[in-house]
Amino acid sequence: MEKTAHRPSRKDTLLSRRYIEGLIAEGKHVMIYENRVLKVDAWLKYHPGGEKPIKHMVGRDATDEINALHSQEARERMPAYQIGCVEGTWINFLPPIQGGKYRIYTEDSCLSEEESTAQESSSGSSQDESTPPSPIFDPVDSPSAVRQRKSPNSKSGPSASVERSQPQPAFLDARTQEQIDFDIAKYPSLDTARQEEIKRKYRELNERIKAEGLYNCNYSSYAIECCRYTLFAGLSYIFLRMGWWAASAFFLGCFWHQLVFTAHDAGHMGITHNFHVDTVIGMIIADFLGGLSLGWWKRSHNVHHIVTNEPEHDPDIEHIPFFAISHRFLTSLKSTYYDRIMTYDAPARFFLKIQNYSYYPIMMLARFNLYALSWEYLLKRQAPRKGPAWWHLYFELAGQVFFWTWFGYGVMYKTLPDATSRIVFLLISHVVPSPLHVQITLSHFAMSTADLGVGESFPQKMLRTTMDVDCPTWLDFFHGGLQFQAIHHLYPRIPRHNLRRTQKFVLEFCRDTGIPYAIFTFYDGNKEVISRLGEVAKQVRLMEECRKSISEAGVFSDHH
Repeated sequence: MEKTAHRPSRKDTLLSRRYIEGLIAEGKHVMIYENRVLKVDAWLKYHPGGEKPIKHMVGRDATDEINALHSQEARERMPAYQIGCVEGTWINFLPPIQGGKYRIYTEDSCLSEEESTAQESSSGSSQDESTPPSPIFDPVDSPSAVRQRKSPNSKSGPSASVERSQPQPAFLDARTQEQIDFDIAKYPSLDTARQEEIKRKYRELNERIKAEGLYNCNYSSYAIECCRYTLFAGLSYIFLRMGWWAASAFFLGCFWHQLVFTAHDAGHMGITHNFHVDTVIGMIIADFLGGLSLGWWKRSHNVHHIVTNEPEHDPDIEHIPFFAISHRFLTSLKSTYYDRIMTYDAPARFFLKIQNYSYYPIMMLARFNLYALSWEYLLKRQAPRKGPAWWHLYFELAGQVFFWTWFGYGVMYKTLPDATSRIVFLLISHVVPSPLHVQITLSHFAMSTADLGVGESFPQKMLRTTMDVDCPTWLDFFHGGLQFQAIHHLYPRIPRHNLRRTQKFVLEFCRDTGIPYAIFTFYDGNKEVISRLGEVAKQVRLMEECRKSISEAGVFSDHH
């Protein structure tokens, strides 16, 4: 009987770098996960976290990002989108959403690549020696952008074959270059071998954390949390019935302040680790009790965890015209998240000049902005319409109706007697949770916004752009786990009550890899933020003085 030869699965096909580049040039969403090549176009509209996080991973090795942000169940579904595999160390491309440019794959280009590879082998050069373009050195909209073709005699690696703009250091302002140089000197080398070693140790640390049981939720801690929530809600209701409006508003603000921490845990599946259960918990807290959209927060926050502190891409630092934590915002950058120009105009020039003074007053009113962003998300139907999260939009809309019924109608309109009482109640209840907004910005506003390119490993980038806050254990309830933001960014699904125990492991990792671990007291952290805001404000004022001086002298009088 004739035996049938075993045919290897299509998923096991070894795909060349040039072929993967061609797929991306055709608009396909392709990424690498544990040496598997995933084409996730079919999943794009179903992804509960939105399309933007996926778009920022196109052409990259997304292994650490996927493992950090997804449950075991979600990771087990990844092979369904596998179209092949790669060998060796993958050198990242610059994703199209960040300005990366790619060439269409053809048979001729395939032959050309084979010839080039043979040349590289004979000359001793390696594919891993090449580095992809940086969005700082290769501005997307630069008129000087030229198409780079690989010369037959070129000894650059395959990533150099990507269509991209020629590096233009002359266009960099001194401050941008200074920040890049500072970070390159302060942090471990971006050499591929060094970054691969950091990745390996980061993954080993994850296994140690698992073995310690730090991914297991401490439900007794949540029992204490629930007692605190009940106390604040009960006191608010009692004082409301007594007619003590200010006291009632104060404890309602305390209630909202504490609840957000649990909503944050649920958004990261850090409570039950079940997507649907944690999402329902988060939406009940955020929408029904707080009037904020959990779906909006997850859509924004997932991008933040992928492109932390990148001015063009991270929505958590894009606050023009009110704040700019980098001088790069003074050049009217385009936000890839909001898909619009963050215009550096007259209002921006006014507010940014005083941003180190207006920081706390604006933080006091930040909750009103969250209402606006939540309703924009819901009314524009930015929530996933298919997949496991298809019903979230309707559940959140029901939650918003519930919130504005009990708070807007029941408390503000029916219970409070006059306009003065309503204004006082509204302001106090919304100002009291404002330390939360300070806490969120504190962890990133004072940290680096320099782009070191796509060769930087995930753990190094998280530690370079995020800082922790040192506080005594008894104050953990006030910070709600957000004081361990660096640790949280490394391992977002660790329940917050275990973050303090995780800190010692991260400190060992940082000592072992040579990555600085930034930690400040709450007071010193605030000083760092105000200092950064003041620094950019000073640059705004200097630009204004230069503009006035040029205007008074005549634009072309002394310039050629």
